[in-house]
Amino acid sequence: MKINFVIPCLLGLESLIANEMKDLGAENVVSENGRVLFSGDENLLARANICSRYSERIQILVGDFYARSFEELFQGTKALPWEDWIGEDDAFPVKGYSINSTLFSVSDCQSIIKKAVVERLKSKYKISWFDETGPIHQIQFSIMKDKVSLLLDTSGMGLHKRGYRLEANAAPLKETLAASLCNLARLRPYHTLYDPMCGSGTILIEGAMMVHNIAPGVNRNFSAERWDVIPENVWAEERTRARDLVNYDTDFIAYGSDIDDSALEIARVNAKRAGVERKIKFEKCDLRDFRPQSEKGTLICNPPYGERLLDIGEAQKLYKIMGEKFVQKHGWAYYVISPSEEFEKEFGRKADKRRKLYNGMIKCQLFMYFK
Repeated sequence: MKINFVIPCLLGLESLIANEMKDLGAENVVSENGRVLFSGDENLLARANICSRYSERIQILVGDFYARSFEELFQGTKALPWEDWIGEDDAFPVKGYSINSTLFSVSDCQSIIKKAVVERLKSKYKISWFDETGPIHQIQFSIMKDKVSLLLDTSGMGLHKRGYRLEANAAPLKETLAASLCNLARLRPYHTLYDPMCGSGTILIEGAMMVHNIAPGVNRNFSAERWDVIPENVWAEERTRARDLVNYDTDFIAYGSDIDDSALEIARVNAKRAGVERKIKFEKCDLRDFRPQSEKGTLICNPPYGERLLDIGEAQKLYKIMGEKFVQKHGWAYYVISPSEEFEKEFGRKADKRRKLYNGMIKCQLFMYFK
């Protein structure tokens, strides 16, 4: 079965996801602002959920069309093949959003889409009432400039929830963004990775999982696993495939430090749960006392900053210390994510490259020093 998919993602990560999907075997991959479209079969549906490091969720694009009236919305929705996915006992709640469109009332759009799907399924199943006691098929709609996209969510919980981070310290970095930083830093299996403000260890864990080819979703469940239309063996096959690709035979080692004992304890537990505790060494250490353990290294960090944990003055002092400690030296690269427009000035030198990224709703820059 050929399926059209959509991945919503953090702004700035579209190209990473597009390349990742091509590597996983997707066809017709297209990047748009904040989302990536592609096509594939049921195996790819499972593979993308299990293996994607940077995606927020995997959605099926049931169809799209333009609607400027509620009647157009109703008829456009009703014309789509909902019975291909939703059985007569399945639950199909509706949620979504509307931006810059004639149809701006989300609650009205929600009830009209629901009604149209019910009418379609009534005619197909010849029943007048749906108990909706079966597996959830979450219908998601987006209306942008009058273009309606109707989607089914296959993931359930967001894909950033890998299953290893049951606890986190204050203001943790999303796992999908942490993995993206490791990709943008071109982390390799022979590298030594550092994070001297590691908090609950997310960057180090995502880096270790990436270089050892550990699929981030291999130990969790997904909504579509309960759907009747997808054969059960597909999920088993794709989990086996993912586990067969793991390779711990590397020279990779990571060093994480922080001044907070409780954060370090959480980080150790998280690393163990993720299966990478042998590859990461944690220690209590102030940034002022940061001393590398290797001749070469890749350092990636997400320092606390004004909008999160420190006031602006404290954050600026921290950037100055980082500039002194992160010495320009052959074999070393530093990657720092920060929302501060003054970062380079406080750090003491201009970045070799910058990349705009979003940490949640906060607009940030990834400052890259590698020359």
